[in-house]
Amino acid sequence: MQDKWKKHGTSRLLSAYHNSAKGLQNIWHTEAAFRQEVALAVPMLVAAFFVGRSITETALLISVCILVLLMEIINSAIEAVVDRVGLEYHELSGKAKDLGSLAVLTSLSLASLVWLLVIGDRLLS
Repeated sequence: MQDKWKKHGTSRLLSAYHNSAKGLQNIWHTEAAFRQEVALAVPMLVAAFFVGRSITETALLISVCILVLLMEIINSAIEAVVDRVGLEYHELSGKAKDLGSLAVLTSLSLASLVWLLVIGDRLLS
């Protein structure tokens, strides 16, 4: 049985878009790390079209840039939930925040490695 209060079709899509826009506005205004990563990603996204020698290389360069932003969004979501539960120290709260931070660091490392490999291959060819 369907819930009569649930949105369907276009109404559901518009609601999801609205919630996503609120999330973007929130992370932009509250997370300096996200703004810094966007400031790095924008020129890198443009550069990907010049550095990549194939559609696949270009897509890979773009994908790792976006992956970093996605990991920062997820990390910020984890931090918000942990802070909502309580501001006092708890080992599991610290673990959750540390793992979120590790996800961001891992994505940054992967992005750096991919860019270095693609640029290195281009310079050596």
